[in-house]
Amino acid sequence: MGCGNGTVVTEFVLLGFSSFESLQVPLFCGVLCIYLVTLLGNVLIILLTLADPALHSPMYFFLRHFSMVEILYTTTTVPRMLVDLLSSCPTIPPASCFTQLYFFALFGIAECCLLTVMAYDRYAAICRPLHYTTLMNRGACVSMVGASYLMGIITGTAHSICIFTLPFHGTNTVHHFLCDILPVLRLESASTFWGEVGNLAVTIAFIVTPFLLIMASYACILTTIFGVATSQGRQKIFSTCSSHLFVVLLFFGTGTVAYMRPWADASQDTDQILGFFYTVVTPMFNPFVYTLRNKEVTGAMRRLVKRHLWGP
Repeated sequence: MGCGNGTVVTEFVLLGFSSFESLQVPLFCGVLCIYLVTLLGNVLIILLTLADPALHSPMYFFLRHFSMVEILYTTTTVPRMLVDLLSSCPTIPPASCFTQLYFFALFGIAECCLLTVMAYDRYAAICRPLHYTTLMNRGACVSMVGASYLMGIITGTAHSICIFTLPFHGTNTVHHFLCDILPVLRLESASTFWGEVGNLAVTIAFIVTPFLLIMASYACILTTIFGVATSQGRQKIFSTCSSHLFVVLLFFGTGTVAYMRPWADASQDTDQILGFFYTVVTPMFNPFVYTLRNKEVTGAMRRLVKRHLWGP
């Protein structure tokens, strides 16, 4: 089946940015640069947190896994997007579409959970410092990371299977550059009511709820900050938490707008713009935010460069 409509869907057409045909080559170059920066930056964070003993704390243990998830999350969508930008009629088989949607949901949900865990880590370190080593022991850290991945696996599997067990007859055109939940649901020939309910439930459980928990953690942190007597102490706490809060607001902000909008008011162009932000742009900020704005990471980077260029 080629581009267009049909009775039985054997492949999907990803329209992506086909309406901006003259911009596809510049978009390809821009997205490729962003993707390479995202990969190299997150790989650098992983290497630094493994190599430097000063970064072997729970905070950087979570950051290392967050960087790993960011790499997998972007790799689920961006390489395919790059190929499609150079194609006159980008198509994807249903099995590949299912696989992309599954891993996109898996790593997206794992990322939401890890951001929540990272906020709890900062809450424990700042608001309950005397109990920090007990609350954030090695076993607890491994369990929280494992639970984040498990939530992604369970929810991604259930959500993807529910969507792809519904029949696809008629149009095969996906008005997006990836097989995301809402664009694929629009192609269902049967009633999408339960699919929309499931999407709303997942959004509330893994976007809205984690965001509210993170904001509650930072409300407690702010209360503690104002109780710190010295401006130096306040500045240190702000420096530690501001980078994480920036990533949280950017990621959850675009995700909430994308998935919580009323179905009838959902614009396909807006879907693509928001999707571009939370799949391509937002992951690029992670390396910059957690390296350039973090003195411990920049210090570890200097030590690593010094050790390899000038010796011990």
